[in-house]
Amino acid sequence: MHLFIAVFGMLVAALMAASGVAALARGWVLPLNRGRVLRTRLYGAGQLVVAVALCWQMAVLTRLVPRPDSAPTLAGSALLLIGLFMIMFSQRIGGGRSRSGAA
Repeated sequence: MHLFIAVFGMLVAALMAASGVAALARGWVLPLNRGRVLRTRLYGAGQLVVAVALCWQMAVLTRLVPRPDSAPTLAGSALLLIGLFMIMFSQRIGGGRSRSGAA
């Protein structure tokens, strides 16, 4: 069961990394997020950090990192939070939709 979760997590991490590279290299953002993202380079870097954190968490899950304590898990969680904060700071505060005068 752990192997199935690890493979799925690595697939998600690969997709996030591909999206992060596209945002860094070309400034391309997924259509769902185009209205919200202001800083595409910060957004892409945040996605790459999250992808690395997911890979690290999956390595800890499958015990590829031979450490008995919880330091590797905390390191992966810290990376994940850093990446999520980077993504958060790259986006517009009120969302992507502009408000019209009509209620």
